[in-house]
Amino acid sequence: MSLIAAVLIFGLIILIHEFGHFLLAKLNGIGVLEFSLGMGPRLVSFRKGETRYSIKALPFGGSCMMLGEDEEEMAPNAFGNKSVWARISVVAAGPVFNFLLAWVLSMVLVGVTGYSKTLVAGVEEGYPAMEAGIQAGDMVTKINGRAVHAYRDINLYTLTHPGESLELTYERTEDGEKTVYRSVLEPVWDSERGMYRIGVLFDGTYYPADSPFTLMAQGLYEVEFCIRYVFDTFYMMFKGLVTVDDLSGPVGIVSGINATVEEAAPYGLMTVVLSLISLSILLSANLGVMNLLPIPALDGGRLVFLLLEVVRGKPIDREKEGMVHLAGMMLLMALMIFVLFNDLRKLF
Repeated sequence: MSLIAAVLIFGLIILIHEFGHFLLAKLNGIGVLEFSLGMGPRLVSFRKGETRYSIKALPFGGSCMMLGEDEEEMAPNAFGNKSVWARISVVAAGPVFNFLLAWVLSMVLVGVTGYSKTLVAGVEEGYPAMEAGIQAGDMVTKINGRAVHAYRDINLYTLTHPGESLELTYERTEDGEKTVYRSVLEPVWDSERGMYRIGVLFDGTYYPADSPFTLMAQGLYEVEFCIRYVFDTFYMMFKGLVTVDDLSGPVGIVSGINATVEEAAPYGLMTVVLSLISLSILLSANLGVMNLLPIPALDGGRLVFLLLEVVRGKPIDREKEGMVHLAGMMLLMALMIFVLFNDLRKLF
């Protein structure tokens, strides 16, 4: 079941990413040679109009091959012959559609499970929160200037910034009057739990989304959390808190999906499905962020060249751009091989 779930999750996320490129290419009158899900030899394929639609043997990957995307082409519907803004919209559409997928899935998740708040349920004696005067009923709104909407936001920040001073902004309502407070807390090490803590206990209640606006807003907060998770992971790598050995590729992600299924299975099918939806949200947002990084061969690297074209008023030499993307692709392939062996080493 875990393998089937992994194939379905990867397939959906990649399909939506490539569909974003496909849809904007069609809307901009760009010829699409092939739209495929998977990699390797074709298992199923048919042609409709100018486009071949295919399902390929390896379930990880996909493509939207456009006319004149990587080579000179004189046809008016070639990618390179469209306006720079049309090309930007096509390249950016893949990651944008990943964020949209994450948002839709987030609304499904919130609609079923509800959402949490940053409501303080209590404070522990002897910890900085009590010394700062934080009370049950306070609502934390910011941590070091970063807006927080749920307990997980605070948990993520403290996890990725261990031991750092925390300025909490919180609201307290008394006699109908809302007052904003700020307190700087110095986390203390809890040797029993193996982590830094400030002694705040948060309300674990999940509240139903009582309006479409609340549902959409909480869905956006879920996507925002996943995006922050990616950048906070980069921050931890920069600080040396995690290393490249902690990176995971498809094999590691499949292993994570298997662990998710096994952990949720005792609680029933619905819990398994909701857990997989939550993981899909994180993976889709992750793919969106990673593809927007200014790395050659990725969508973000292509966008850099297109934005340079906007600034310069003329395109970068196609041959030079191609060499840069080729170098980027070789580096990415090397990283993928490293991550693959790293995943296998963890398994065996």
